[in-house]
Amino acid sequence: MLETKGVTIKFGGLTAVNHVDMKVRANKITGLIGPNGAGKTTFFNCISGVYTPNEGQVLFNGKNIEGMKPYQICNAGISRTYQVINLFWKMSAIENVMVGMHPRLKSGFLTDLIKTPAVRAEEKMVREKAYEWLKFVGLEKYADDPSGSLSYGGQRLLEIVRGLASDSKILLLDEPAAGMNTKEKAEFDELLQKILEKGVTILMIEHDMKLVMNICDYLYVLEYGKLLAHGTPEEIQNHPEVIRAYLGGE
Repeated sequence: MLETKGVTIKFGGLTAVNHVDMKVRANKITGLIGPNGAGKTTFFNCISGVYTPNEGQVLFNGKNIEGMKPYQICNAGISRTYQVINLFWKMSAIENVMVGMHPRLKSGFLTDLIKTPAVRAEEKMVREKAYEWLKFVGLEKYADDPSGSLSYGGQRLLEIVRGLASDSKILLLDEPAAGMNTKEKAEFDELLQKILEKGVTILMIEHDMKLVMNICDYLYVLEYGKLLAHGTPEEIQNHPEVIRAYLGGE
């Protein structure tokens, strides 16, 4: 569904991502792991259009999306979350989700200005659907609360559901479980399975090895911007180079 071929990006004399090949299969959870500074988030930025790679291709359903703008990539069906939570803090939870739905709306600036019956009907539909998305992650009782007032775990969930609301086909999650307690991580595991059931493919960066090994179908490992290894969780757990680079040797 998503494939990168030789993706490389350089910042001056630093090669942050170095000829990385990856295949993300549909309706699976693919994990991207590696030490701090390995280039994982930079690689996500190349996929989502924040950066344009110096070399290589990013293919989504066979189409080259390398060089497209972030909003165009979102419209194509790829949404993401961020390592540092990135919400509209003064807007309510439901308004954040409604923003996520914006790429799929039919009304434009002029029709919004006139407030035609069709626009009013669409606004009503959008709010109702946004509320259903909040129910999907258990945040419906906070629908009218400012997103900045939600708990840390709630903010993480809101960012995820805002991405889902854009009708994404692939969701890129950048350390989604960071800061979650044990109970929240167990609930997050269940949420990921529910997301898969909706037909959404997941590519995630995560440092919690227990979580990654339990939920991912396939893993890629980066070190200093290069692809160190890839395989099933069992293969990665027993890979000597991964043990050396990331899991702490013996």
